[in-house]
Amino acid sequence: MLHLSANISFMFMERPFLERIAAAARAGFPAVECHFPYEYPMPVLRQALNKAGVRLTGINTAPGDLATGDWGLACDPKRRAEFRAGVKQALRYARALDVPTIHVMAGMVAEADRKKARRAYMANMAWAAEEAAKSGRTIVSEPLNSRDRPGYFISRSDEVAAMIREIGHPALKLMFDVYHVQIMEGDVTKRLERHFDIIGHVQIAAVPSRHEPDEGEINFEHVFDTLQRLGYKGYIGCEYKPRGKTEDGLGWMKALT
Repeated sequence: MLHLSANISFMFMERPFLERIAAAARAGFPAVECHFPYEYPMPVLRQALNKAGVRLTGINTAPGDLATGDWGLACDPKRRAEFRAGVKQALRYARALDVPTIHVMAGMVAEADRKKARRAYMANMAWAAEEAAKSGRTIVSEPLNSRDRPGYFISRSDEVAAMIREIGHPALKLMFDVYHVQIMEGDVTKRLERHFDIIGHVQIAAVPSRHEPDEGEINFEHVFDTLQRLGYKGYIGCEYKPRGKTEDGLGWMKALT
């Protein structure tokens, strides 16, 4: 049986952030995930999670300075100290809230700087994995498609998988977002099979709309069957943008789970 996690940075946005946790529980989600929880004190988040009876399964490292175009820092060779501070912050939240997975954001890069960025990324991700392993956490790296996030350092699962295998740390895994993989590479079934040994988390959304997984060009019934066949035990993060009120678009859950 596959388990779903509601990404409350996209879903239930009709409500204030903390209220989305209980809303997800009422909708039948056993877990939630989010992007950046850092404006909320850890005890406040813990209280909301405990009251709703759901688990927080994943968070992102802070993106940096959004006003200047940051979207992560792992590939920036000049901001190593800031990168490490962000990972340490995420790990504090993960330990306090029993979050198993942290998405370390790679960052933006100019094409001319890719070689330097790759060296920085490899060193930073190896360090982050080692730090995460000390408390039993997993670091995941996610490629983002170049249509939605042009200039992001990593855009293809094959590229990320090769770097993860080169680093070779067991606490470093691939975030396999079906939405991004389909846009950039396609061949989702074969890529799930090829990279399954290093997949740390899966996310879903319709392509091309990024709405509920009941429309568009991806056969999510087949994707779910593939994950079950492969023996996937983790959560599937629902990182989609609802067409309207979140609860009105949840019919797909009965069809797929």
